[in-house]
Amino acid sequence: MTPLSDIEAAIQQLPEADVRQLSVWLQAYLDQIWDQQIETDLVTGKLDRLIAQAEANIAANRVKGLDEILHNP
Repeated sequence: MTPLSDIEAAIQQLPEADVRQLSVWLQAYLDQIWDQQIETDLVTGKLDRLIAQAEANIAANRVKGLDEILHNP
């Protein structure tokens, strides 16, 4: 495996357009990892407490609509 410092040095040698393209790819890759972690946490029950809390807040009408949050600074 190539050390991170070698990868960083190689990136610094790339043209800006390639760095930007790499950035887009890297963000998509990180999003995929995040999605996989969420799915794993959901299947293993790690999110059960948070889901139950959200459902209780919704049932008790202790939530605000997104429009209300976005348009009331």
